[in-house]
Amino acid sequence: PIAMSQTFVIPDIHGRLDLLERGLAEIAARSEGETDTVVTIGDYVDKGPASKGVIERLMRGVGERLALVTLKGNHDAMMVEALRDPSKMKEWLAKGGDEALASYGGEAARVPQSHLEWLDRLRLFHLDAHRLYVHAGVDPGAPLDLQREETLLWKRYPKGQPEGFGDLHVVHGHDNDPDGPVLLEGRTNLDTLAWRTGRLTIGIFADERPGGPIDFIVVKGAAAPH
Repeated sequence: PIAMSQTFVIPDIHGRLDLLERGLAEIAARSEGETDTVVTIGDYVDKGPASKGVIERLMRGVGERLALVTLKGNHDAMMVEALRDPSKMKEWLAKGGDEALASYGGEAARVPQSHLEWLDRLRLFHLDAHRLYVHAGVDPGAPLDLQREETLLWKRYPKGQPEGFGDLHVVHGHDNDPDGPVLLEGRTNLDTLAWRTGRLTIGIFADERPGGPIDFIVVKGAAAPH
C-alpha cells in the first residue's frame, strides 16, 4: 500500500532544544513517505535555556525526506524587534528574552545577523488542502490576505471557541494549556507549555483527511526548575 502523506506539527519550543531533538528523531522514525511535512508553528526562543541552539537546529533543516515549514511566533518577532530597536529591549527581556540572550553569551552584539534574518523571514501561516497552520490564530471574518500580523501572532481564542477558518481546520499554539492538547471541532491547540512542563505534544495530521490530528507524538523531558 502507498503510504499516506502526513504533516507533523511542532508547537512552541521556547528554547527546549532537548525536546526538539527528540521530537525530530521520533518524527523521522514515524515518517513513511517522501511527501511528509514538518510544520513548526513558532516561538522558538525565550524562556527555555537554548534559544540559540533551537535556531541553529532548525536552520540546518530536517533532512532530505521531510519538507520543513517554519512559521513565526510572537516571541520570534519580539526578539527581532528588541535587537533592532533598543527601546523594545526591556519588554522583551521581561517576557523571557533574558534566557534567549543568555544562550548567546548575554550580549545582544553576539546574536548573529543570520539568526535575526532567519527569524525575520519566517512565514506567518501555512496552508494545505484541509488545514491552516498558524502560531496564534486567525480572524474567521477576514480573508487570508487581509489578516493582521498581530492577529496571527498574538490572538487568544475565547475558551472552548470551536470555530476554524471556513472549511479549514486551524492548527495553532501560543495559548498554552498544560493539560492540553485542546481538540475542538474547527481547531487544534497543541501548546502544552513544553518549556516548563517538559511535555511537548506534536500533532500528526493525515494530508488527505480533513479535521484534527490522527495521532500525537508526546516527548517527555525534565520539567523546568522552579
